[in-house]
Amino acid sequence: MNRLFAFFAFVIPTFLSACAPLQQSQATSQRLVALGDLHGDLDAARRALRLAGAIDAQDHWIGGSLVVVQTGDQLDRGDQELELLDFLDQVATEAEKAGGKMHLLNGNHEIMNVQGDFRYVSPAGFQSFDKLKLPEPPSARALLSKVPAFAKQRAIAFLPGGPYSLRLATRKSVLLLGDTVFVHGGVSPQHVDYGIDKLNGDYQNWLKGTVPNLPALLTNDQSPIWSRVYSDPGLTPDCTQLKQTLDKLGLKRMVVGHSVHPKVNSACEGQIWRIDVGMARAYGGPVQVLELSGHEPKVLEEKTPAQNGASSAP
Repeated sequence: MNRLFAFFAFVIPTFLSACAPLQQSQATSQRLVALGDLHGDLDAARRALRLAGAIDAQDHWIGGSLVVVQTGDQLDRGDQELELLDFLDQVATEAEKAGGKMHLLNGNHEIMNVQGDFRYVSPAGFQSFDKLKLPEPPSARALLSKVPAFAKQRAIAFLPGGPYSLRLATRKSVLLLGDTVFVHGGVSPQHVDYGIDKLNGDYQNWLKGTVPNLPALLTNDQSPIWSRVYSDPGLTPDCTQLKQTLDKLGLKRMVVGHSVHPKVNSACEGQIWRIDVGMARAYGGPVQVLELSGHEPKVLEEKTPAQNGASSAP
């Protein structure tokens, strides 16, 4: 079911009926690093990528064949969304040319913006899109007439088939890579039965505006972008469901964002890793990333001035 943005009172319906076989996991022997939610914070993204060894002080790729996975939620809460999206695309382009890879996934906040749900947009987040001066699509004039002037450019940008939705449509929502499945919220057995390729295709085709609706399986609170059954810090993760899912996929672990934790951590005997540490300014958490090279996962953490040997005296 689509979410209504209270200010706008408009809904963009969603669905796709494309069917595809189960995506095979892409084998990788390259060094792999995953980072969680960024929420419009360009500085946090730069710091995380430098920590991962992906970029230099001038923001250029130095990772060689490094593979980076960002598990979604680049939008909302912060003031630098446009700059962040452009920056991540630039890094992804440089990585590709160098033999590396930057996988950018869609989270619930990307999908919410395409649904017209702007509850978590900052004032600067609206103002930055005003500079785009995008033309109003004739087919969407009735819908856009309900949108306040201060939000119209953002709404146009994220209409299904709009310029920023098309950018999001180049991404996956669930990524199978090596022995790991990466997703913003969580994958369940029913998602595997539905088909990972079909699931990704459904999101992508809806973002392109080629189909009007998404099935409830992909938008409800148990969907891959919304589920917290493995990540809610106040609940015991559903390890039984997790094992069933991984067994169906033939994979070793799942890596998720979506729910803020004080630090990157694992549960269910290492089968689930939670990497959203609230590193964006909106939360004030630490900058940490998860490295999945070698025998065991490893948490990398940005050193504080005190850890670097700097004086902590005022």
